[in-house]
This record gives sequence, structure tokens and C-alpha cells, in this order.
Amino acid sequence: MIVTRSRAWWRATLALCLGSILVFVNLYAPQPLLPDLRQTYGVSTLGVSLVMSVATLALAAALLVFGPLSDAIGRGGIMRVTLLVTGLCSLGLALAPSFEVLLGLRLVQGFVLGGLPAVAIAWMGDEFERPALMAAVGLYIGANTLGGIGGRLIGGGIGEIGGASASFLTVGLVTLAGVALFWRLLPAPRQFTPRRFELRGALMDLLGHLRHPPLLAAYLLGGINFLIFINQYSYITFRLAEEPFGLSARWLGMIFLTYLGGTLSSVFSGRLTYHLSQPACMTLGILILMAGTCITLVNSLAWVTVGLTVNAVGFFLAHSMASSWVSRQAQRARGSASALYLVFYYLGASLGSLWLEPFWQQGGWLGVVIGSWLLLTVTLGIALWLWRSERDLGQPSLAR
Repeated sequence: MIVTRSRAWWRATLALCLGSILVFVNLYAPQPLLPDLRQTYGVSTLGVSLVMSVATLALAAALLVFGPLSDAIGRGGIMRVTLLVTGLCSLGLALAPSFEVLLGLRLVQGFVLGGLPAVAIAWMGDEFERPALMAAVGLYIGANTLGGIGGRLIGGGIGEIGGASASFLTVGLVTLAGVALFWRLLPAPRQFTPRRFELRGALMDLLGHLRHPPLLAAYLLGGINFLIFINQYSYITFRLAEEPFGLSARWLGMIFLTYLGGTLSSVFSGRLTYHLSQPACMTLGILILMAGTCITLVNSLAWVTVGLTVNAVGFFLAHSMASSWVSRQAQRARGSASALYLVFYYLGASLGSLWLEPFWQQGGWLGVVIGSWLLLTVTLGIALWLWRSERDLGQPSLAR
């Protein structure tokens, strides 16, 4: 087993963090372009949100395939091949002649984007000792945020200069270069034991995870939290593109630098578990997310930025705890357990515009905040239940 901060640990962690960055660069590059795409193609806010929603929905579906499949054929090959196809899809997006073709390519890209997220944490669970796993997961989640920031900065910055096609072309070339490095860095697995793939067995594994109440609770918590967090960013771009802010695509992309708050909280989340249990950390993260959402109500760009940064701190603290907790709780078929968490996670993201759009239409940003709080109250209750259940059952935690 790979131990914390050994040469093998650094090499594997660097490879997986790089892969994570590439995934989220490709997923989120179009987000700061949504206001411009809405005007260019003459679609509604709900219609243009499909650029993000179809990709995350396809990603969620792909996790149901790649997670169980990785338990049978291994995880490294899945990550390598899907990253390569992701880069090729971005090059194809640069040549898309219409909005319909763009959506179709995003659907395909979303599916292959599911390869690495479906199996990366399970790969760590196979190869890393438990302390090494906790440290690596925090860095890996932090890399998610860096990828999200990088994608939006490229999308907004390059898009303002050369349009969406230039953004997709740049992302595609960067991805292919990164894939070559990832291919070289990722170590060969030593602890993985393949299981014969059987559809019935895979379905039974998934059903078994869903019938395990603590796992189902963590799945709902992650999915609902992400539904709110990521779609708040979509609607804040519409708010900030309008008066009195009037931000261009480049400056809308800069707003996503607030993700750095999530990078920091993810990196330090592992240390926090030495003082608090993982469900307690989830509870704290949700409370921080609720507070940040309220701060964004202030009609000042500076305070909106502060609120979004606080949101990122809270969300990624809860997310890193929930995702690693799922891997820890799963007694078998760890790949499908982690994949199922991400199915809920990205399914939430794809459905968020359907939940928040009526609130946006009726009340603007105040309506979005109300809609957010309604669901965050639900996830807070879930986190408190997990915390109480862990204490009642006397389960061991990392806290000391």
C-alpha cells in the first residue's frame, strides 16, 4: 500500500489531480459564456443552461457505467482513454456549426468526462493506506476547484477575444497536452483485484448501496448541495451581466476565482478530521454555505465576491468529507459506491436550473437565495442525522 508523502504517493496524487483539473476545465469552460450564448442563439436562460445541464446529466449517466466496469477491468485504462476522448471532443466543439450540434457534442463529451471522476477515488482506495487516502482526497478535491477556475478563466478570457470556438480550441489543445503527462505519471496498480463483470451483480451492488441508509444520506447530501452551489454560479452570471454591474464575459470568468476558497478548504479538510468527525465537518460546511448565500444579497460586487468565496469554502468542505466518507463506508464494490455518489452529485447539477429557474423568474437573485435555502435546510438535516447516527452507533472516526 502507498504511504503518505512517499514518492509513489506524490506521483499518483499529482497524476490524479492533473486529470481532475483537465476534467473540470472541459466541463466548465462554457459557463462564463452563457449570457453571450443566450444572445447569440436567441434562447432563454433555461435553454442556454442546457449547455451545462446536458454535459452534467451525461456525466452522471456515465458514472453508472464506468464505476462498475472499473471493478472488473481496472481503473487506470478508463481514466486514460476517456481523458483523451474528452480533448478530442473539445476540438470538435470548436467546429460546431449550430446550437443543436453544440448540445449534441456536449452530451458526448459529458459522457466521457465521467471516466475519471467515477474511478479516481476508488483507485486511491485500492492503492493508498487510510491516512494517505484522506490526504490525497483533499488535494484531489482541491484540484477539482482549480480545474473549475481554469476552465472558466479560459472560457471567459479567450471567449471575449476570439469567441466560443477559440475557447474550445484552446481547451482541447491544453487537454491533449495534459493527457500525455497524465499517461506518463499514473503508476501501475498493485493492489487492485478484478472482479468478473456481471450485469446482475453490478445492479445488485448499486441496489445494496442505495439500501444502506448512511450511504443514501451522503448521496442525497452531495447531490442537493451541488445542485445549489453550481447553479448559483450560472444565475449569478446573469445577474452580474445586467445593470448595475454590466460585467463582460472576461470579468464574469474572473468571478470564478472565488473557487479558490474551496481549494483551500479542500486541502485543509483532512486536518480538520483530526478534531471533528466527518459528519460534523459536513454540517459545518453546509452552515458556511448558507451564510455565504445570504452575503451575496448585498448589492455590491465586492460583497457578492465575498459571499461566493464563503460559499466555495463551505461547499467543498462538505463535499470532500462526504465523498471520502462514502469510500470509507462502502464495504464492497468501492468503485460503484463512489460512482453512485457522483451520479447523485452531477444529477443534482443537471436538475438545478429546473429548481431555481422559477425562483429567478419570480424574484430575481433574492428568489434564487430563497430557493437555495429551502434545499440547504434539507441537507443540513441530513448531515445532523449522520452526525447523530455515527455517535449513537459508536463508529470510529478520525477525530482525536
